[in-house]
Amino acid sequence: QLQLVESGGGLVQPGGSLRLSCAASGRTLDLYAIGWFRQAPGKGREGVLCISNSGGIANYADSVKGRFTISRDNAKNTVYLQMNSLKPEDTAVYYCAANLFVCGPSYNHWGQGTQVTVSS
Repeated sequence: QLQLVESGGGLVQPGGSLRLSCAASGRTLDLYAIGWFRQAPGKGREGVLCISNSGGIANYADSVKGRFTISRDNAKNTVYLQMNSLKPEDTAVYYCAANLFVCGPSYNHWGQGTQVTVSS
């Protein structure tokens, strides 16, 4: 059974950067697409970025274009979300999720989430 664990969240000032990690266990990650999602307080879950098993990238949120990037290191069984120029509206719980091969439309495995708070 594939298990995902997010890490790297925390409190950061506006304009700062964070790198989130999504580490997999139970199975190797190389067959899976990994998507990053977020949910802000009082709002629904929003897709952010996804990377397919072959490295293709899908951008789900126009608001993060030019600021967030996604990458994967199959040797480390980990996918990363690099977040730069963070804004208060990026505050949310960030989740990673896995689907075989392609990005979406549904994801079968989810992590527990990591909190990102952007505040001065």
